[in-house]
Amino acid sequence: MYSDVVDLREFYEGSLGQVVRRLIRRRVRELWPDVTGQRVLGIGYATPYLRPFRDEAERVLAMMPASQGVVFWPQEGPGLVTLTDEAELPLPDMSVDRVLLIHGLEYTEHLRPMLREVWRVLAGGGRLIAIVPNRRSIWARSDRTPFGNGSPYSSSQLKKTLRANLFVPEKESCALFMPPARSRFLLAGAGAWEEIGARWFKAFAGVIVVEASKQIYASAGRVKAPERSRLLAPAARPVFGRSASHRQPEE
Repeated sequence: MYSDVVDLREFYEGSLGQVVRRLIRRRVRELWPDVTGQRVLGIGYATPYLRPFRDEAERVLAMMPASQGVVFWPQEGPGLVTLTDEAELPLPDMSVDRVLLIHGLEYTEHLRPMLREVWRVLAGGGRLIAIVPNRRSIWARSDRTPFGNGSPYSSSQLKKTLRANLFVPEKESCALFMPPARSRFLLAGAGAWEEIGARWFKAFAGVIVVEASKQIYASAGRVKAPERSRLLAPAARPVFGRSASHRQPEE
């Protein structure tokens, strides 16, 4: 199973994982060619895809679900990752401009609360990229990679899920047309597989990539946030009561 953060890290450190990272990064970059001055948030296990943004964006953060676990990132410099409850992100409203969600939707048990939290923290003109395993692909049927675990989606299912949670799908892409094998021959030809597949076999891509915008005209009732528990400091009180402060001195 690849729902554990250690397994995910080991996959991306391997030869197949490195090719997967390169191919999906290319699709993400096509959708977000420039994030200069913006705040980018990765949710799920997004760190393999966030590094190219670090030199551009104003700030880059990654949040990993508590059920998955967390690993330190990046290896150099201060950590940019935190462990969080996916249904209660520790960020203010409208505080990020871009959200990259990968290895998240197919694993979560709190789909609606998680997407509503993404909606809450995303700025009015912000964008979300959701990447999920394609239900029709051989990647979703093989447990050799993280994309073969969890609940895969079809393109229409993903768009319907986003619309139901106050997002408007804008653009769609796909990636991973090569078989999920570690053969050096197949890995060397990954670029050719992508070109042929993107032209002729889009329905069988390993992952579906959808960019969506925030639906900002939703009614307040539909996006009512859940009550959050807050730790309240007790009000300051005088050491002596009112009667004591007016007590006459004894003769």
